Amino acid sequence: MTSEEAKGPAVEIGEAYRNPTEVKMSQIVLPCHSNHCGELSAGQLLKWMDSTACLSAERHAGCSCVTASVDDIHFEHTIGVGNVVTIIAKVNRAFTSSMEVGIMVTCEDLYTDTHWRVCQAFATFVARRTETGKVQLKPLTPHTQLEQMEYSLAAERRRMRLIHAEIITDLLSSSTAQLGECREYQDAVPAERTRVESVELVLPPHANHQVSTFGGQIMAWMENVATISASRLCNAHPTLRSIDMFHFRGPSHIGDRLVLKSIVNNAFRHSMEVGVCAEAYQGGEPQRHINSAFMTFEVLDANRKAQTLPRIRPEPVDGKRRYQEAIARKKIRLDRKYIISRKQNEMPLSVPWDPSNQMYLSYNNVSALKLMDTINNWVLTSEKNKVRLYTLEENQTLCFKVEMNVSVSAEQTFHLLSDLGRRTEWDRHYQACEVIMPADEDDTIYRVRTPSPRKGGKGQDFILLASCREPCDVRDPYLIALRSVTLPTHPPTPDYNRGEVLCAGFTILESSNVTKVTYYNQATPGVIPYISRDIVGLSSSFSSAFSACSDFLEANKDSLPTCIQQGKNTGDTFNKEP
Repeated sequence: MTSEEAKGPAVEIGEAYRNPTEVKMSQIVLPCHSNHCGELSAGQLLKWMDSTACLSAERHAGCSCVTASVDDIHFEHTIGVGNVVTIIAKVNRAFTSSMEVGIMVTCEDLYTDTHWRVCQAFATFVARRTETGKVQLKPLTPHTQLEQMEYSLAAERRRMRLIHAEIITDLLSSSTAQLGECREYQDAVPAERTRVESVELVLPPHANHQVSTFGGQIMAWMENVATISASRLCNAHPTLRSIDMFHFRGPSHIGDRLVLKSIVNNAFRHSMEVGVCAEAYQGGEPQRHINSAFMTFEVLDANRKAQTLPRIRPEPVDGKRRYQEAIARKKIRLDRKYIISRKQNEMPLSVPWDPSNQMYLSYNNVSALKLMDTINNWVLTSEKNKVRLYTLEENQTLCFKVEMNVSVSAEQTFHLLSDLGRRTEWDRHYQACEVIMPADEDDTIYRVRTPSPRKGGKGQDFILLASCREPCDVRDPYLIALRSVTLPTHPPTPDYNRGEVLCAGFTILESSNVTKVTYYNQATPGVIPYISRDIVGLSSSFSSAFSACSDFLEANKDSLPTCIQQGKNTGDTFNKEP
């Protein structure tokens, strides 16, 4: 085994820049690391991933760190004995006392010199308190375009983690209510048969130098009992495919007895969900809940194809609840895979919206805009009235951005531009804009109507998801991200052609009493007719539109945002004497 840590930002002769928080671990898979199929145990891989990520987090923090949570992990390939596993971890962003660590796992066949990606993960680590008090992490400065992108996206992933548990709970309660009773199958396997319980004593090799149990060790023990449960259902050797996002609810220490329980919640045609719980205790004290996780398994045949699985008969009451919740979680996983795992240029222009995919659609919307904001090879096409138009052609895709500076605060600019209903006051392409529904407190769905770009033609309408984000710190811009969605309540109408937006929006950043406003758009067939003449230099309508935007911002720089006015009016109403 080798585990190497970067010694700093210095670059040696012949070497490229290397992130100072980067830690790399290389392991050759030996029989002692493998399962009965001659493949690397997923639990062993999780231990290596957690150890590597922890070293990266501690390198940046300068003190001991513990695993707080791990985002969804999807294992794309298995790893055989004799292969080399390489794990690279680096801190993407540091917040007050926590940080996000990105983990990339690849595999190498030494005999054929082939390499492939196994999985990618994002873990959150928390710096432990020192004798002098709470740790205040130093900020991280990104140096490359890729680091800037991950730094920016880390803020949106953090937002998703903070709301994840509440949203999933709401979705499960609403979804399971619609599923009705569980179907009964005569040949179904009783869920009780898959129930597993095991106890582990936490010893010094299982803990770090602060006597806390390694998060990766707990995950490995949980994977072990989950695999036994899955095996009991199918009487075969299962393969772990994914682990849902989970949070460590409390610490475990040397001397703890860790009780691990698992059961198959539901079996689908080619996959099954296993629920796992870890609790700790010492002596006669009550058990403490450490962690819960949901793992998805498949059974592969000789051609690596997923086999059909037997049905399961859930236990009464709680078993039926877990059975139905597993169906809802499966839909959520499919939504996540469809929306987040695909590359931006592979996404359909409009994605159906519903509450189960809102969290991931919102993330995709914001991350696409942040990705465009990190690109640095834009070409200046024109400049007029201090409004600059840039273009970029990559992968047969045309993107453009418009920049201008205003003397209005970034916060006020954000509040004015995030209200799409007021865009009709300065953008002649916005004929009308109505709120369809609030998706959540930071996201709203609008219907926008625009005039025809050609004389005598039909106008267009767009169903847009607007995701608005305030900055995490002073280096972050305000964001207003826009993309098309489809709603069954608002199908295309004969009076308008339905237009679509893949990625558009504003970034707003204040510096030295000047606010830089940048508008981005990844051109689609519905948008190109409005901007084609500007791009080839035959028109300056964009300059006129954004000059009007600048005048609109200046004229309203002292006005209260609509949301504050509404709140004030509501407060006045409640405060009136009866």
